[in-house]
Formats: sequence, C-alpha cells, structure tokens
Amino acid sequence: MENAQETYTAFRGVEKIASGTAAEVAVKAQHAGSDGATTLIFEDSTGRQVDFDLSGTEAEIVARLDPTAQRGPGRPKLGVTAREVTLLPRQWEWLARQPGGASVTLRKLVDAARNTTSARERKRQAQEAADRFMMAMAGDLPHYEEAARALYAADFTRFSELTEVWAEDIRNHARRLAEPAFDWPDASV
Repeated sequence: MENAQETYTAFRGVEKIASGTAAEVAVKAQHAGSDGATTLIFEDSTGRQVDFDLSGTEAEIVARLDPTAQRGPGRPKLGVTAREVTLLPRQWEWLARQPGGASVTLRKLVDAARNTTSARERKRQAQEAADRFMMAMAGDLPHYEEAARALYAADFTRFSELTEVWAEDIRNHARRLAEPAFDWPDASV
C-alpha cells in the first residue's frame, strides 16, 4: 500500500499558485499576499474546496497541517486516529486471532480494499472531483455545462475542445483531475 499523502492545489483568481501537501499549499497561499484576490484551495482527490487557517507564522501553519509535526498520544508518525468500530462478537473473535491484533488487521483489510478499487469506481471518483472543481472555478466560463456533459460521457476529445478557451491553469487542472475518467485504449493490445 502506498503511503501517499493527500495533495491540494491553490488558486488565486485564475492562477494556480501551489500544489502539494496541505502544509506546503497553505504556506504558499499565505505568502501569495493579500491584494484582494480570492484564494481557493482544493483537495485533489475529491475536488472539494477546503479552508485552511493561514494565520500565524509559517511554523504554526505547518504544525497545524502536517500530521508528522504534531505530537501527542498514539503513533504520530503513522497518523493513527482512534475511532469507534462496532462489530459482531464473531468478528471480534476472528480479529483477535489475527497476527498483530485487531488494529493491524483492520488497517490491512482497508488498504487491500482501497487497492482493489475497480476501474469503474476510479472513473466515477475522477468525474466527481473534476466536476466539483470545474463548478467552483469554471462554472461561469464558456462551455462549462457542455464540458461537464463531455466529462460524464467520457468524451475526451469534446472535453478538451470545450475547455480550451478557459484560463490555462484552470483548464490544465480540470484536465488533470478528469484524466482517469476517460476510457483510454489498452496499450497492451
């Protein structure tokens, strides 16, 4: 299982100002200045807009957003979060017999399920992420509705044509988020 951290992308107006981890993007967004332009930050995997607290020093921002910088109980290097899990007695018994115990086994099961996500599910997630981003950043731009239809129809050629007139950074990010949504020919054939 990859240990990839979630990535984010920040825009100031129509210009992309940063892409990377939460801490990296927040620091760059803070340094982008306060000239009145709106800064929007998006979670790349979902296309959802997020709000980061950009107040304080660079070190304070990093401490708030970098899980490896936080200290406290548990295993901070892994970013482990304790939550309640409700299972039947037979399921707890099975977990108790597994090497490493319940927590290790549950993490392995979740990772295995994440790795076997179907192509159909990855396509749906990419469509939703690209659509959320496009709605926020391109909803008022020419051809937005037609581009959204092309995205859900998996028509890459039409999607590319319709987004060509958008500001370069918005167009490129929308295309990057949408890429897994398109049916690409199998290179092995």
